[in-house]
Amino acid sequence: MSKRTILVADDDASIRLVLSQALTRAGYEVLPMSNIATLWNHVSRGEGDLLITDVMMPDGSAFDVLPKIQNQRPDLPIIVMSAQNTFMTAVKASEAGAYEYLPKPFDLVEVTNTAEKALQERENKASRSTDDKVEDMPLVGRSAPMQEVYRTMARLIQTDLTVMISGESGTGKEVVARALHEFGKRKNGPFNAINMAAIPQDLIESELFGHEKGAFTGANARAPGHFELSARGTLFLDEIGDMPMAAQTRLLRVLQEGEFTRVGGRETIQTDVRIIAATHRDLNQLIRQGLFREDLYYRLNVVQLRMPALRERPEDIADLVRHFIEKYSEETKLRKSISSEGLAVLSEHNWPGNVRELENLIHRFVALYPEEVISADMVKSELGQSAAQQAASSPAGTEGQTLQESVERHLMRLFSQAEPGLPADDLYHRILDEIEVPLLEISLTACNGNQVKAAELLGLNRNTLRKKLNHHQIRVAKNASR
Repeated sequence: MSKRTILVADDDASIRLVLSQALTRAGYEVLPMSNIATLWNHVSRGEGDLLITDVMMPDGSAFDVLPKIQNQRPDLPIIVMSAQNTFMTAVKASEAGAYEYLPKPFDLVEVTNTAEKALQERENKASRSTDDKVEDMPLVGRSAPMQEVYRTMARLIQTDLTVMISGESGTGKEVVARALHEFGKRKNGPFNAINMAAIPQDLIESELFGHEKGAFTGANARAPGHFELSARGTLFLDEIGDMPMAAQTRLLRVLQEGEFTRVGGRETIQTDVRIIAATHRDLNQLIRQGLFREDLYYRLNVVQLRMPALRERPEDIADLVRHFIEKYSEETKLRKSISSEGLAVLSEHNWPGNVRELENLIHRFVALYPEEVISADMVKSELGQSAAQQAASSPAGTEGQTLQESVERHLMRLFSQAEPGLPADDLYHRILDEIEVPLLEISLTACNGNQVKAAELLGLNRNTLRKKLNHHQIRVAKNASR
């Protein structure tokens, strides 16, 4: 367990030093500060497990900022100190939501004991809150990494703090963002998710902030952007690392000023939106490369929540598998189960696609396989030795490539392996088959095995689809296509 951090605010350097030394000896990390502005910066970023503050500071009274702190961080216990040892000071401290009031001069043992008591009560309350909320949250898994996620979420739910969710693709970042919204203060407002990597660069500002009629070619009417559509709710900015620099500058200005104008407009619109961002990329690396604004990073990274990869929590795989089997069995009306041997094979897989890969696999088993029990042989067949070898031989950094780039890389590898000669004949049809098989399987899975829907999705005649399924020996549960 990481050390708990105590924020110590006092304009007297000697008092800050004495308190810091005593609390450090007691096993805490201490962040000393000398004014309210610095104090608020730390608190607003979600730092600190406890605050110890003097009342009178060089830039104002702590009583003026305590209500703001209570609103932003209701779980943060506050111990107030003051040399103005009057009854009214104690009353004001209580009214401001302070956990305890300590007159100066104070006893260091008393301060340390009070801090320990406040932190223990905070952790007990957070633990009870976490247990209650975990039961309702749409998240599966009770491993240690997921418990850490739950604890952070439980503390964030009743706040409006900006959150940065990091983690590999497929780890469930949007699921967490939705849970923070649906269980939070803004649950009655809209939840809008926008994938920054999926929007053409020249349309990003219009998507975010809206546009006026005639703002650009094709803008035939005024259209609100996601900031307007998310009013009094949550805006989830997925894959924020893929946002172009010009749009980053505009977003930063909106976050700083709390207002924006539509593209081509002059009307100033006030924002009332909670921002949750997510990325699978290393934003610090992008900052060093000059591809992401450092000041925007700090605006978005008020609280960071990291989603663990599935390989980091293999003990959750069994629960996830049962959850997905139940989910898709209910959808398809095809009751399925999995053997213990099948579960063992799944638990040993590396899961480069994380929870999303696991969910898609279970969806395929339920929708496409006629067998009622998912066996170890079926799992091995789907995962495939060739897929494992390809994953092992694929160079790092290919995530996020276009299909064309992936095909080019695959072809270059085929030709290099065949040197000094050429690959085997009929390369054209072999490559088409390699692409066609996953395309057909994934499309059928998405349509729950319904061949009519899958044919419409693919733009094929149903008879053509059936011929292709027979050609590739792709099995479909007989009653799944009805």
